[in-house]
This record gives sequence, C-alpha cells and structure tokens, in this order.
Amino acid sequence: MSSTTAKNNSVDPENTIAFMGVEGANADLACRQSQPYMMTLPCPSFEDVFEAVESGKAKLGMIPIENSQAGRVAEIHNLMPRTSLHIIGEYFQPIEHCLMAPKGAKIEDVREVYSHPQALMQCRENLRKMELKTHTYSNTAQAAADVASWDDKTKAAIASPLAATLYGLEVLREHLQDADNNTTVFIVIAREPVEPKTNEKHILTTVLFTIRNIPAALYKSLGGFATGGVNVLKLESYIPGGAKNEAAQFFLTFEGHPHQKNVQNALEELSFYCKRVSVLGVYPADPKRFS
Repeated sequence: MSSTTAKNNSVDPENTIAFMGVEGANADLACRQSQPYMMTLPCPSFEDVFEAVESGKAKLGMIPIENSQAGRVAEIHNLMPRTSLHIIGEYFQPIEHCLMAPKGAKIEDVREVYSHPQALMQCRENLRKMELKTHTYSNTAQAAADVASWDDKTKAAIASPLAATLYGLEVLREHLQDADNNTTVFIVIAREPVEPKTNEKHILTTVLFTIRNIPAALYKSLGGFATGGVNVLKLESYIPGGAKNEAAQFFLTFEGHPHQKNVQNALEELSFYCKRVSVLGVYPADPKRFS
C-alpha cells in the first residue's frame, strides 16, 4: 500500500504527514517511503509544516536538514525553538534526479532546464557537459508541473521519478546526479516525544545550546563528550537572524540516551558552560546511518 496526498478535509489528521513542497517532491517521496500507510500533506514553506503539526492538521512532519553533496538544506535552528515540537526520528532518502520533458521530447531537443537550486547543484557537472541553460525554481516538483503545462520540448525539469509519473512527463535521463551516493537526511517531527529505551541500539539525541561568553567555552563545553566516550555526529553553529550582537548557538546531535550515565555527565558539563541547553529530541537512528 502506498501513501496518497491529502486533498480535502475528510482525511484523518492523525494519519497524515506534512512536508514542504508539492506532490512529487523528493520530500513527498521520502514521506511515502518512510510512512507508507500515511496520507501526505503538501505545505508551501517549512514554517507551514511546523504549523500543520502544531495545530493538529498532521500528526507528523518531515523536514530535510542536510544533503551529502550540497550540505545543509533547511534552517530548522530558527524554527524548532519557536515551537513545542520534538524530533522523533530521522530518515535517509537516496536522491535520484531525473531529466524529464513533455511526451515525445528527445534529449537533443532540450535547451533549458528548471529545478530547485539544490537539485541543480547536485547535477552541476552533468548539466555543464550537456550545455543546458538552468533556471532556479522553488521546488523540483513544481518545476515538473510547469514544464508539463508548457508542453515545450525544449524545456525540461529535474525532479524525482514520482514527479514524472504524477505529471505525465517523459524521463529522458535517469540518475542525473553527479554522485551515486547522493542522500538527503530528513528529520521527523511530532507534538509528542518518543521514549526509546536506554538499552536500544543507536539512539540519537539532538540539543540546541548557547555558550556563555567566556574564553574557550565551546572547547570546555564539549569536554564531557570526549571524556565520556560520547560519539558526536553533528555540530553546527549559527547566529540567530544573522545579528552580529547575538551569541552563536549550536546544533548538536550525538549517539546516546540522556539517561545513560556518560551522557548525563556530558550534558551536565555542557550546561555549566552554556546560557541555555534545549533537548530537541531523543529518537532512534535510521539504520542506514550505521550500515
């Protein structure tokens, strides 16, 4: 059974997962594959995904946070602290970009290609060799939808195989991405946290923290993770709103459960050197992370 897209108010919000984009986007595909029995709810922005989950329009939301080739995808750092939502899981989505055009088009007919900047970046070398003029779009699937409506064989889109099927486009080239291991990491958000057991394998914890303005505060704040053997998987810094007078905040994901003694010690040491520490989620890792 595959997921379908929520189109009216008769769908069950408790069986709905929200994503940013339109039908056929890679996020839509990720939702369908990770939650195959849930309806999918397209949203125009990441803020709308958070609002849909907070308000109860959807039980879950799925947000991309990084791509193996293009780096950071979404600025969730500014969104999560404004909500009471929790990260309850992650999903590794292999990304396949296809070059698609109206029915009857041949690859030599194409002169221009439309897609999201991330998709264009991930196909940059192949597009350069094909000497195609690129145009940025808000979403890969929206580019596919518009290319279908224009019905111009010189114009193509880069989008998912799902988008080609939904919008009736001809796939002229599969696997257009430059790297075979192109993967996007999504997080799953919900109103209620999950409570994994401490003895479960590969539990992740994500925290957001702001260090105190003292020398070597970041170095000292992370000391407990090193001495306790806590495996840090992700550490990113950012300045809220880009304001120069704001203290840098850090987004940290590590392997371990807050109830484990070595993790408790690491978090206590982290808190000593921080103005504030917020736990955004404790959740099972996607098995593909450690495979």
